[in-house]
Amino acid sequence: MTARRPPDAASTVLRALEDLWHTIRDRHPEIPEVVLILASGTDGKHARWGHHAPARWRVHDTDRTEIMISGEGLRRPPREVLGTLLHEATHALAAARGVQDTSRQGRYHNTRFRDLGTEMGIQTTKTDKFGWSTTTVPDATATVYARPLKALEKAMVLWRRDEITNAATSRKSSNLIAAICPCERTIRIAASSLDQAPVTCGACGGDFEPK
Repeated sequence: MTARRPPDAASTVLRALEDLWHTIRDRHPEIPEVVLILASGTDGKHARWGHHAPARWRVHDTDRTEIMISGEGLRRPPREVLGTLLHEATHALAAARGVQDTSRQGRYHNTRFRDLGTEMGIQTTKTDKFGWSTTTVPDATATVYARPLKALEKAMVLWRRDEITNAATSRKSSNLIAAICPCERTIRIAASSLDQAPVTCGACGGDFEPK
């Protein structure tokens, strides 16, 4: 008789995250179906717990947004991981409504994000660098998601170690990238320059973002 194989740890936690996303969509039907992945959150200049990337996947001839949850973030309590998922769901809600909720290459979270986050059941606090980005899950919201949150807690038996980079050997990219403002004017600029501070369009007053 063949022994029954135990479930793969990564697949189990991914299913638990997908179930949480389905529960979020049940409460907020405007939020679209997505492709949810686990990946590194420390492989770039800025560490992150997750990301929202529109139209990254093609599923049955339809574009779908990618929602990434960082493997490094799985060392946190499940409630904080739920906070990350709700944070990215807030970005998805903003995109569905055509609301510009961030600037500075998606890092600075404005008051529109704060207000949508409140609608999604999260509390946000403001920092100078990232705006209304820091996310916490109130008790009332944790209660709403208690059942799928419990399943996530049971599935969280793994987490990813941080990437280690050598700052002495890292190089700044000098390649120019295309950037576009809200009124659709386009410029070419070094990615490092755009990363340092917002570049504002004199015509519409909005910030240029990578095209």
